[in-house]
Amino acid sequence: MYLVPAAAYLLLFFGYPIVKNVVMSFQRYTTTTFYTGDAPFVGLQNYAQILDSDLFAKSLLTTLLFTAGSICGQFVLGLAFALFFQRRFPLGGVLRSLLLLPWLLPLVASGATWRWMLDPDTGVVNAVLRALHLSSSGIPWLTGTSQALLSVILINIWIGIPFNTAILYSGLQDVPSHLYEAAKLDGAGPVTSFRHVTWPLLRPVVSVVLVLGVVYTLKVLDIILVVTGGGPADATETLATQSYELSFRQFEFGRGAAMSNVLVVISLAFALLYLRASRRARNAGEAIS
Repeated sequence: MYLVPAAAYLLLFFGYPIVKNVVMSFQRYTTTTFYTGDAPFVGLQNYAQILDSDLFAKSLLTTLLFTAGSICGQFVLGLAFALFFQRRFPLGGVLRSLLLLPWLLPLVASGATWRWMLDPDTGVVNAVLRALHLSSSGIPWLTGTSQALLSVILINIWIGIPFNTAILYSGLQDVPSHLYEAAKLDGAGPVTSFRHVTWPLLRPVVSVVLVLGVVYTLKVLDIILVVTGGGPADATETLATQSYELSFRQFEFGRGAAMSNVLVVISLAFALLYLRASRRARNAGEAIS
């Protein structure tokens, strides 16, 4: 009986929207549906339309590049910060707290700030580059088709570093200190200790960080909409922004729901594949030991 309130909450606020979204993806659901109630079933027509569109392949590639670039940058820098803060030094706790600020700020506020900073004409980044004589005309961070995707990736890395740092730092605290002492007595240096002590014991935490990071990054919408709006020339259009475009700008709610379901399937497929591979690696390590 204690589980009934939680189960009811999940069914109402998570289960119903998911089921409704799936059903909607098989309907011709437009603005007229709201006052006529007419939403005829069209089968797989919505899925066929989005998969056959020229923009789907480009959006899928952009999504994969955005996700891969963001996850690599967030994880590498987050792990580096976690290892750095593992050492005890004055004001270490204060610096760790300040590092959480990008993660605590509203995404819209962060996106608006970065859009101002990266503005090709009046942005502070190009102003600094001109002052240092590193660029005479500035870099089109948000208006160049090749620079725009890099810009939103760097912004998303900046936002995701605190989360990776916090989770990985907590994982490092669970590594017994006597293992490092034993490794040091055996002549192991920092690299060897990390490879044979830190990384094997940190692997379960790494799995959680990567899976959550990928699932979250695949559905990033706020930053791209605020900074580039999916442009220029659809250079930063992802599956998430395309779903938003179909649903809330073109008011094709059926096709928008179908696009979001494709994104959910991709997220679940990655999570299942990665967790399965991680389980196999863990079982192999236990068998060897």
